[in-house]
Amino acid sequence: MTVQTDTTGSVTAVYQVAGMSCGHCEGSVSAEISRLPGVSSVAAVAASGEVTVVSEAALDEEAVRAAVDEAGFELAGRA
Repeated sequence: MTVQTDTTGSVTAVYQVAGMSCGHCEGSVSAEISRLPGVSSVAAVAASGEVTVVSEAALDEEAVRAAVDEAGFELAGRA
């Protein structure tokens, strides 16, 4: 995946992920979501359960759900 440094016209979405409790959890979720096409950055925060995703266009929520599931966690929806 190519990481864009120019975020002009990008879409930022914040998701709520259940079950994250540490830095390793944050890394697992971030790594899986980062593999989705068009994603330029992911920031997961275990304390709040929030995952902020910046992408070229709006992401399909089912694709995000599948990525979070692959990491071993549950997508609770958008924050």
